[in-house]
Amino acid sequence: MSPQSNQLKILIAALLTAAALTASPARAGLPTDQIKATVDKAQVVLKDPRLKSATKQSERREQLKQVLFSRFNFAEMAKRSLGANWTRRTPQEQEEFVRLFTEVLERAYADIIESYIDEKIVYLAEKVDSGYADVNSKIVTNKGEEYSINYRAQLVGNEWKVYDVVAENISLVNNYRSQFNRVIAKSSYEELVRRLKDKNEFAGAPKK
Repeated sequence: MSPQSNQLKILIAALLTAAALTASPARAGLPTDQIKATVDKAQVVLKDPRLKSATKQSERREQLKQVLFSRFNFAEMAKRSLGANWTRRTPQEQEEFVRLFTEVLERAYADIIESYIDEKIVYLAEKVDSGYADVNSKIVTNKGEEYSINYRAQLVGNEWKVYDVVAENISLVNNYRSQFNRVIAKSSYEELVRRLKDKNEFAGAPKK
């Protein structure tokens, strides 16, 4: 499994784990509280008996997407993932790139969204510096495996929005940036856009 695939697996596990949630008794602040609140809302959807049947899968996934993705700043993630190439694009190209990048993560999310419901997440520490925050945690799987996961968030209005996830010391944004830069360097930005539109490219969605 690629590092990117493993990151996405850990990311989804982190966001879907509320049944056995264990919070640190330390000084948890607003960024941690908001992330935990998002997890709680997702768990309500997962436990809803009206959405359990196979015929309700699309509705269940759509509700989960609305809950979970509201916590992410996809525009900032896309900008950081494109790196220096972002400023070379027109406003229209930037808008298109944000949309395509979001769709890439949504495709990966859709494949594994319901695969992880037994993992535990333990919030370890929080660091806030002006309008930015790091929320450190770890995932404990039902097999006893542990993975570190660090949410990087930015204050947008009154909401802490996640713009990067560092799983096992590998940044999701940096991982995508490396891939995108390689495509642009070897070919062109237009080729990157073409690949982003291809549903089989960059998905990084592992099969359980």
